[in-house]
Amino acid sequence: MKYFLKRAGLLLLTMALASLVTFFAFQLISGDPAEVLLGTGATPARVAALREELGLNAPLIVRYFRWLGGFFTGDLGISYSYKQPVWELLAPKVGVTLCLSALSFVLIAGVSIPLGVLTAKIGNRGLLALRAGFNQLCMAIPPFALGIVISWLCGIVLRLFTPGSFPGLAENFPAALRYLFFAAVCIAVPRVAMTVRMLRSTVTAELNKDYVRTARSRGRTESGILFGHVLKNALTAVITFLGQTMAEIVGAGIVVEQVFALPGLGRMLVASISNRDYPVVQATVMLLAFWVALTGTAADLINRAVDPRLRLGGEQT
Repeated sequence: MKYFLKRAGLLLLTMALASLVTFFAFQLISGDPAEVLLGTGATPARVAALREELGLNAPLIVRYFRWLGGFFTGDLGISYSYKQPVWELLAPKVGVTLCLSALSFVLIAGVSIPLGVLTAKIGNRGLLALRAGFNQLCMAIPPFALGIVISWLCGIVLRLFTPGSFPGLAENFPAALRYLFFAAVCIAVPRVAMTVRMLRSTVTAELNKDYVRTARSRGRTESGILFGHVLKNALTAVITFLGQTMAEIVGAGIVVEQVFALPGLGRMLVASISNRDYPVVQATVMLLAFWVALTGTAADLINRAVDPRLRLGGEQT
C-alpha cells in the first residue's frame, strides 16, 4: 500500500508538471486567439472586447490556476471555436483514441513477444542477418507512409474498408474496430520491430547466465529453461519497455489519425492548434499525458506484482 501511494503521488506530480508545460508552452505560440477568431473583422475594439470575454486579459498565473482548478473539477472550459463545453466536444473522441492506442498495444505485445522468443532461439547466421535487415526496414518506415500504403492497398484495391469513412464506435462497433485495426497496424509495425530486438537481446543475455548453465547440467530441456526460467526473468524488462511504448503509440496515433481521417483526440489537437483554441488544446494534451503516465504507472505496478525481487527491494528501502 505504501508503494502504491508513492506511485499515486508521483503520478499527480507528473500531471502537475505536465499542466505547467502544457499551459505556458502554448502561451508562447504566436498569434492572438481573439484575432484568429474574428478573422478579417478583427478591429482593435472588437479584439479587446473578445479578449475580455474570453478572460485573456487576466494575468497569466491567474489564468493558469483558474484553468487548473477547472480541470481537476471537470470544468475544461469553453471552446473558442465551437462555443461549447470542451468536455462535450472531446468526450466522443476519447473513445476513438483510446481504442486505437489499446489495439496498437495489443498488436505490439501479441506479435513481438512470440517473435522475440523465436528469434532468440535461432542460431542460423543467415536467418539472423535476414531478421536484422527486416527489423531495420520496419523501424525505418514512418507511420504516415505506411498508412498511405495500407489505405491504398487494403482500402482502395482490396476494399477491406473505406478510407475516410470511419463508421463510428457507437453506430457500428465491429466495423469501427476493423477500420481501427488497419490504423493500428501502421502504429504497431515499427514498435514490433523495436520490441523484438529488445526482447531478443534480453533473452540472449539471460541464456548466458549461470543459472541457465546450472539448469542445463541438471538435464532440463532448452524449452523448459526458456519458458520456465528465462522468460520469467525477462518479463520485467518486457513490461517496462511496453509501458514506455505507450508514449510513442500516442505520438504516432496523432499522425495516423490524420491519414485515416479518424475523429480522435489527435486530429482535434492539430485542428485546435491551428485555430489557437487553447482550451481544447490544453485539455487534449492533458488527457493524452494522463493516459501515457497512467500506462507507465500500471506497468510499474504489474512489474512489482510479478517480480518478487522488486517487492523485496522496495521493502528494504
